[in-house]
Amino acid sequence: MAKILTIKNLNAKVENKEILKNFNLELEKGNIHVIMGPNGSGKSTLANAIMGHPNYSAKGSVKLNTEELLSLDPDERSKKGIFLSFQYPVAIPGVTVSNFLRQAINARREKNDEIKIPEFVKKLNKQLEILHIPKEFSRRYLNEGFSGGEKKKMEILQLAMLEPKVAILDETDSGLDIDALKKVCEAINIVKKEFPDMTLLIITHYQRMLNYLNPDTIHVMLNGNIVKTGGPELAQELEKKGYSIIK
Repeated sequence: MAKILTIKNLNAKVENKEILKNFNLELEKGNIHVIMGPNGSGKSTLANAIMGHPNYSAKGSVKLNTEELLSLDPDERSKKGIFLSFQYPVAIPGVTVSNFLRQAINARREKNDEIKIPEFVKKLNKQLEILHIPKEFSRRYLNEGFSGGEKKKMEILQLAMLEPKVAILDETDSGLDIDALKKVCEAINIVKKEFPDMTLLIITHYQRMLNYLNPDTIHVMLNGNIVKTGGPELAQELEKKGYSIIK
């Protein structure tokens, strides 16, 4: 299967502390990869290094298909097709969900190719319907007064509207109760079914999210590197025995 994201010998620092150490990972196009690991293992650092967060310095190689990303600014990486959801999405009072999404789409396009309002409305209404989100949701201010589940569902709506090649979902399950988690995972499955070539990299502490998804590969991260890779059964083993099995 074709590789879409190839990470080789990636070293990443934050506040002069080295977190990732000669990190290597390959993601196949259209697959769902999951990275699990205890706190402090480097999972979120990996997500931020791929996306180009300015607080993280990275050396090595991160290629989308054959194009090197590390020399690009975060917005350029987004235009190439990388998406990162936030653990803790922030509220932006005065900016509606609809306006935010239209600006996000246009930020990934050239000036002469901005999405027309009728096209945008049609696309937004389609995704709201597919994801079972009420239309009035789009008129609310971004994340203002949203529940934890609504904030995460907003991230999935953004994912569906932007249609990235590689989507990194960083601890999407954090702060969600069982019912909210199930709904968010259902939304992820809907998007994945609609865009089968989209590659997902899901970062999580727990196996519970994987009860609702169908990952292809599980990677276990410890001390800034991948220490074990396997199928969905690996996540179940970790759930039963904990991370002591790989320490």
